[in-house]
Amino acid sequence: MQGLRRFEDRVVLITGAASGIGHATALRIASEGGRVFCVDVQADAVEETAKQAGELGAEAVAAVCDVSDEEAVARTVAACVDRFGRLDSLCHVAGILRFSHLHEMDTETWRRIQSINLDGTFFMCRAALPHLLESQGNIVNVSSVAAKAGLAYGAAYAASKGGVLSFTKTLAVEYGKRGVRANSVCPGSIKTPMTRGGAGLPPDLDPELVKRQMALDKPRGPETVASLIAFLASDDAAHVNGEDILVDGGTLA
Repeated sequence: MQGLRRFEDRVVLITGAASGIGHATALRIASEGGRVFCVDVQADAVEETAKQAGELGAEAVAAVCDVSDEEAVARTVAACVDRFGRLDSLCHVAGILRFSHLHEMDTETWRRIQSINLDGTFFMCRAALPHLLESQGNIVNVSSVAAKAGLAYGAAYAASKGGVLSFTKTLAVEYGKRGVRANSVCPGSIKTPMTRGGAGLPPDLDPELVKRQMALDKPRGPETVASLIAFLASDDAAHVNGEDILVDGGTLA
């Protein structure tokens, strides 16, 4: 990472920036000279991310936004462009995870997961695309290993992330000839606040089903995903479009 300045004069909007992968991504891109617009629903924590990004020498702004609120998303993207004059990359990380036996899941929980993880991806990409077409920019969406293999007790989350995966590939096909790239990353076995404590795994779970969802060596920190996101958002990935890239420690090998 030392010496890389791939984001000089670039504006990057990062959702889920208060913690975990989003926080690590904001700091990684800031360390490479990017101007970062940090977005999250957690006001104090996203302000802290922007502060830390600023300490790395970046111009950084924090904004509070619930990505499941389409009007709030439209205002947030507009605020980013008003502040910086352009948008070069959307790194959409925001999401939630809840575990449950499917037959015990209430409809409200199902819909909440879809509204944040899938609707939020749609709202953010829709709002960002006119500006990305102008800048010939790119999108990096965060999906999950759950989009590519069964995730016991995580049906709602897996469904939402499967949608993110297919949605992102469609963006790549529709907008690739117009100069906008769209890729997704599929993390697994990453240590973040979202996964800490098992996100409410059922007490009567089958440990064998949980074990098969783990990395071959050990879980790793969110910076391992942030480095991949930064690559995809940079010109180093100029010929990478429509890909979904695993960063899971061999979970699905």
